[in-house]
Amino acid sequence: MSTLPVIAAVDGSDDSLVALDWAFEAALVREAPLRVVHVQQYAAWARPDVLPVGRPEPEDDPVLDRVRRYLAGRGERPVVEYHALEGASGVLPELGSTAELLVLGSRGRGGFASLLLGSSSLVAARDSKCPVVVVPKPGRQVQDDMPIEPGPRVVVGLQTDSPDEAILAFAFTEAALRGARLQVIAAYDWPLHVWTAATAQIVPPSEDQDAVEAETRTLAEGILAPHRERHPEVHAQLHIAPGDAAGRLVSASRDAHLVVVGRHRRRLLAPARMIGSVTHAVLLHTASPVAVVPPSPPEE
Repeated sequence: MSTLPVIAAVDGSDDSLVALDWAFEAALVREAPLRVVHVQQYAAWARPDVLPVGRPEPEDDPVLDRVRRYLAGRGERPVVEYHALEGASGVLPELGSTAELLVLGSRGRGGFASLLLGSSSLVAARDSKCPVVVVPKPGRQVQDDMPIEPGPRVVVGLQTDSPDEAILAFAFTEAALRGARLQVIAAYDWPLHVWTAATAQIVPPSEDQDAVEAETRTLAEGILAPHRERHPEVHAQLHIAPGDAAGRLVSASRDAHLVVVGRHRRRLLAPARMIGSVTHAVLLHTASPVAVVPPSPPEE
């Protein structure tokens, strides 16, 4: 049983209730408490120092009242806590320091209706210390060009040139908790073109595509080996494909329980937290919930 809670952020929107359902199930399989949080955000023109002093009470929050009614009557359920807070979007990432998972919808009540990803979701995925699961609106369609077997499935992206153990560990654990198979997507750049200064031309690569794919597979199998040993109950399928990694992950997201991606590691010349182009594209377009996993701590 996990002592850390699964936190579901709600705001009264239908999207947040869909995320709440996902968080409810995640708490059950982890045997963890479910903490339902409503952050009442300040209006853009308001001054926090003139607002009423003191935090709102959960019993007086209409959004949490709706959640209580929504969850009423369910049979098997985790321990549920309700919290009403005040603040801005930065409150949500702070909650991640005391949670196993932070779950929220891709869009809330604010902003433009045409946005596919709300600012709160983006900030939480970028800054939270725990994995953040962003649940999209149901019915999002994707173009899929790979055969997908029926049954529960977790998808994870693997960068063979810079693998992150935290991402793979989370994906294997999630698949084990849910009795799902794990689909590992390792994409490689192709076609490759090399710029030569001598001729000022772009020339075809000297390597053969089959050789590049074989090398990618060898690297990927080596990276996956210790995780397979730790989780022999998880059937991990490796899929090697050329082209855009984000596009491959989005295609694989149809009917998936979860797509697992990572957040950019901080670098010396770029110390700020970043989402990364692949993760950002997956958050915008995937048909399934997306888990954004913080990077492993840097080695000494």
